[in-house]
Formats: sequence, structure tokens, C-alpha cells
Amino acid sequence: MSTTQARPIRVIVVDDSALIRKLLARILDQAPDIEVVETAADPYDAREKIKQHDPDVLTLDVEMPKMDGITFLRNLMRLRPMPVVMVSSLTEAGADVTLQALEIGAVDFVTKPGVDVSHALEAYSGTLIDKIRAASGIRIQARSSTPAGTATPATRTNAGGGTRRFRTTDRVIALGASTGGVEALKEVLMGLPPDSPGIVITQHIPAGFSQAFAERMNRSTALRVKQAEDGDVIMPGHVFIAPGTDYHLRVDRDGARYICRLDDQNAVNRHRPSVDVLFESAAQSSGSNTVAALLTGMGDDGARGLLALREAGAHTIAQDEATSLVWGMPGAAVKADAAVQVLPLGKIAQALLEDHHNKADAGANGGDTS
Repeated sequence: MSTTQARPIRVIVVDDSALIRKLLARILDQAPDIEVVETAADPYDAREKIKQHDPDVLTLDVEMPKMDGITFLRNLMRLRPMPVVMVSSLTEAGADVTLQALEIGAVDFVTKPGVDVSHALEAYSGTLIDKIRAASGIRIQARSSTPAGTATPATRTNAGGGTRRFRTTDRVIALGASTGGVEALKEVLMGLPPDSPGIVITQHIPAGFSQAFAERMNRSTALRVKQAEDGDVIMPGHVFIAPGTDYHLRVDRDGARYICRLDDQNAVNRHRPSVDVLFESAAQSSGSNTVAALLTGMGDDGARGLLALREAGAHTIAQDEATSLVWGMPGAAVKADAAVQVLPLGKIAQALLEDHHNKADAGANGGDTS
């Protein structure tokens, strides 16, 4: 019997703070399948150590001396593409730069605690380790400034020619995502016209980042995008994004209207907001008037909720493995037979707009991949 063991995931930690470098390395070294092969204090130091050690994953501070993290990341994605997990401060500026890093090619991010640093980092060591493991399995290719397959957004004054029409006030679109979801959601929303049914979104994201994410999507798409508030009426052409970390987002019915409800109940599947919470509330409130899609992300949050939606008569979609950065959540949904359709990212926006009430359940024979 062979005694050969798999090579550990090799990580280089890049941060200008000696304390953060030490803490990140200590946390990651707790995992038997992860090895921190080196740390670096700035991008120039990191560049030489990457050449020397050929790591599987890099953690990268957003703000560093000599060369900022965004410039270094852009050069890295062009010359030596590799999985990068950003380490960001919980500030408005830090959120904007981190979202920019995800556009450039970073696969995920963790926040850098600002108070009681040692305790806070230890508290989310499990999340950090999970993100490094997920990142190590992602194959990164050099990226152009406009990713292939990215939709061109419709304008807010033009609904876009051939879109099929239906009574949008009767419909709700529900979307869920995690790792890779920021960019996947952007592509989906850019493919939707300004008169789309009302949209609710749960994306796993820290509290300090959800507002910046909503503002970025509002600038990038033909839709009106905002961070959800309790009591918001879900209206056509509007998108409501769950506030990160602090609240679950639910769909509720108020007479003839659908509204957003927020609550701070316990985390579900280790997440608050949780995609399962959103999807299960939609199954109860909007039922067969819902079209839902579960996009890229690690873990299985959303799979149970997507199944509840399908059983309630909703049309359900899972992103396919080929276009998912991490096929954890949508893969779990497919395994649970929760998805009527399994589609590449570039086809999901159009599928959300189709009048599925006039179609037979395409998933009756195990799911449609068309």
C-alpha cells in the first residue's frame, strides 16, 4: 500500500504588518494540509519569493508601501496568474479597493480586524482556512480588462429589444452566491433590462462591504440597486442586496405586494445573511411566482432553499461547474435535484426573464442544461 501523502497547499502571506503576517501564518499552520512557505512585507519582496517558492495561493494586503496591492495584483494576473485571497480593512475605502481587486482577478477576501486583532483573527480562523482551501482548487488564467462573456448593460431608459414581457409585479427574482459571486452577480445583473421583476440577493459578504457592493452594482447596471432595508417594497427594476454579516434578508407578503424583511436571528450554515433563509422565505411568500438562481460559492448554503423553491413550483437554476469559480453551493443544489436548469453563467440572465409558467418543468427528467 502506498504511503504517499498529498502535497500541502503552499501559501505566501503578503502584508506590511509584521503582526498580521505572524497571525495569518499561525492560523494557517494549524491546518495539516496548508503550509506557509514564506511571508513578505511588500510587493517587491513578494515578487522574489513567488519566483523562489512557486506558491499555490497568495494572501495579499490591499494597502502596502512601495506598491499598492491593486497595482501588484494587476501585474500578477498578467504575468503569473495565481489564486489570490485579499486581506482588507473594514473601511469604505477598503471595501471599494477589495471589490476592484475581485474585478481584476482575486478569488476571495477576508477582512482585517481593526480592534483586538489577535482575538478577532483567531475567531475566524476556520473561515480563513476554508477560503485558502477553496482558492487552491481554482485555476486562474490571465485576464483581459473585459472578461469574456460579460454582458453589456442595458440602459435605464431602454428595456432592450427582444426581452419577453410578463407581469413583473407578480414576479420575484431571488439570487444567492458566495465565493466568486460578486463578479458573477455583476454579470447576471448587467444582462437584465431596467423593467425586470424585483430582485432580492443574498451574497456572503461582510457588513462593511455590502453597501459598497450595492453602490458598485447600481453604477454598473441598468437596474436600481440598493442595500435592503426592512420594509422595502420589492418593485420591478429594483435590486435589494442583503446587508452583510448582521442581518438575514427574507421575502414577505404584504397584501398584493412583496416586501423585504430583515432580522438578526442566528447564523444558518455558518452564514448571516444565509441564502437558505432568503430562498425558503421566497418559497413561502412568493412560491411559484419566484425565479431563483444559485451561483458560485463554497459550501452548500442555498441548496436546501432552492429545493424548497422548486417544490413550491418556482423555476430554479444552478450555475454550471464549468463557469463557477467554486462549484460548492450550486453543485450541492444539483446533487439534491433542486435545480430545474443547470446553466453557464452567460445564459442565466435570459433564463431569469423567460416565462417559465408556460413551460413544462424541464427538470422532471433530471434538469435541463440548455
